[in-house]
Amino acid sequence: METTTTTTYEKIGGEATIGKLCDRFYELMDTIPQFQGIRVMHPASLTGSRDKLYMFLSGWMGGPDLFVEKFGHPRLKGRHMPFEIGVAERDQWVACMALAMEDVGLSEDIRKVLLNNFFHTADFMRNKEG
Repeated sequence: METTTTTTYEKIGGEATIGKLCDRFYELMDTIPQFQGIRVMHPASLTGSRDKLYMFLSGWMGGPDLFVEKFGHPRLKGRHMPFEIGVAERDQWVACMALAMEDVGLSEDIRKVLLNNFFHTADFMRNKEG
């Protein structure tokens, strides 16, 4: 008996939807004052950050493992160590992603699962108190 598993990548619409999600995430980060705390951690041009998030999310959601192919293991905590990340920065990142997921039309069920996973990943990135 063969079972097929549909990945999150497939459920949300693959590369097109992940591209829209990343575009919207960085647009929100760049334009909403609430997210200024995480915006200042990024370079003036968000293109490189957007592309890396796109590549990472592709593999993380079960699609092509683009980030690993180009950069190797994500080593998320290590790559984020140069930035002071506390509760406020975690919460800004998660809130920005929650808005982006809603704006691109991800279903509520998928948003709930992803939001939980994003929160735990963002919380793992914390490297300062508060």
